[in-house]
Amino acid sequence: MVHIFLAEKGIEIETIEIDLAGKGNLSADFIAKNPLARVPVLEFDDGAYLAESMAICRYFEETQPEPPLFGVDARDKANVEMWNRRMEFEILAQVSGCFRHSHPYWEGRITQVADFGDLCRKTVLERMEWLDGELAGREFIAGDRFTVADITAFCGIALGRIPKIYIPEERANLKRWYEAVGARPSVAG
Repeated sequence: MVHIFLAEKGIEIETIEIDLAGKGNLSADFIAKNPLARVPVLEFDDGAYLAESMAICRYFEETQPEPPLFGVDARDKANVEMWNRRMEFEILAQVSGCFRHSHPYWEGRITQVADFGDLCRKTVLERMEWLDGELAGREFIAGDRFTVADITAFCGIALGRIPKIYIPEERANLKRWYEAVGARPSVAG
């Protein structure tokens, strides 16, 4: 998510890959940076750390406001926030829930509840139907231009390939949007 956001902004930063499969995020060094052992983490020059994708994106939005990915005025910012929250809860959280509760990667890392994973799968497919209808009348999630809401939704849907959740063929508007976002240089490159 953050790498797409930074690419859209034209911001380049040094990155360090963490081996999640090898539990590199559980090392003492990483835990000192983020006690929740999650990526990403932004390290500042003064040694401070900032975790959570949206917090990191908001930091970079403030330091480099162009192009505006969180909105341009009070009403637009609120609209983008509304749509981003919807994409977090209705798409990304549902796909994540399915992944976490149905995929072997999470065995032994969390307590998996198979029924919850199944419910998340069913729910995200219902939300894809809703979102397909919303996209019938506009190019992007929050309106007529690309925003952080598109990044959140794209990442959620892209994550779906791991637990085998795909956009149904009959969701033509959602498929159109997904393919267009996937072709953006920030995503494809």
